[in-house]
Amino acid sequence: MNHAEELRLGTRGSQLALWQANTVAARITGAGGPPCRIIVIKTDGDRLQERPLSELGGKGLFVKEIEDALLGGAIDLAVHSSKDMPAILPEGLTVAAALPREDPLDAVVFPVMAKGSGLMVEANDHPSMAISHQPSAITSVDDLVTLLGQAPRVGTSSVRRVAQLTRLFPNGRFVPMRGNLDTRLRKLDHGDYDAIVLAAAGLRRLGFASRISFALPASACVPAPGQGIVAVEIRADDERTRAEVAPIDDPAASAALTAERAMVAALGGGCQTPIGALTTTIDAGTIEIVGLVVALDGSRAIRKHARGSSADAAALGAAVAAQLLNDGADEILAQIDSRQSPVVGRQS
Repeated sequence: MNHAEELRLGTRGSQLALWQANTVAARITGAGGPPCRIIVIKTDGDRLQERPLSELGGKGLFVKEIEDALLGGAIDLAVHSSKDMPAILPEGLTVAAALPREDPLDAVVFPVMAKGSGLMVEANDHPSMAISHQPSAITSVDDLVTLLGQAPRVGTSSVRRVAQLTRLFPNGRFVPMRGNLDTRLRKLDHGDYDAIVLAAAGLRRLGFASRISFALPASACVPAPGQGIVAVEIRADDERTRAEVAPIDDPAASAALTAERAMVAALGGGCQTPIGALTTTIDAGTIEIVGLVVALDGSRAIRKHARGSSADAAALGAAVAAQLLNDGADEILAQIDSRQSPVVGRQS
């Protein structure tokens, strides 16, 4: 095969997106493939930074322009945080590879505020601030609830996280949060929130693992489908690019992504539907997927799981969706649909 011709790689321009793009490019060349030219594409989600995702139609806004460029032949492959991708891809596109999964859990981050810094607020107003420099004190969900109190100000733009965290903090105030990671951390440290909740994967990949105060176990907060997985999307009929990216595919991550996306597709999950999914490897060739559908206000949550061969990942995901629907997830989804303006096929 002639590897001389470069591949055009499309990506967003955020810190994390560029880390992902450069990592994919390095892995392709490291596997003997051609060099990649990174092309930054601005999406609607990047342009509309001042408005909450819940008002904009969800995270699908971060991939549409890139997928349009891929379909139009302007790029050869696209690199995404897989949780940002639509549950059903546009006709003519496919996921050709997935990088090894990073920590898939959601992470709670406390502010770094030292007494005398001018940033510390009165402990009587926000008790959590007084202990925010001691994240090692948090070893369980009960510790987290005790430290943050009953009505913390929590920064997050995810309806999935809000719906689940409301079950832990019924009186919590959940504040929309946008911007690059460093912007979010800066606002946290300046006292805008008592804590923020982010994907642990992004913190780890960008060198901020030390800021993770507590990783929320899936028993408390099931992560977004695909969280922690970098996906490589190509045109389905582009055999040359498919061959170049095949060596960087991680089978375990691909099986997990297939299962979780199949579950979401079978549920008909839209961009503002609180759906969680997490696939784990049990042993060689065996995986287990846990799926969750939760009401927006946290009043009801349905959780199901299935275990089987990784070769049957899509069927396992669909089976979990069927269990969820059979136990009443359809009622939750219908209630959510009735409360929201219609948006097309984007999952957050």
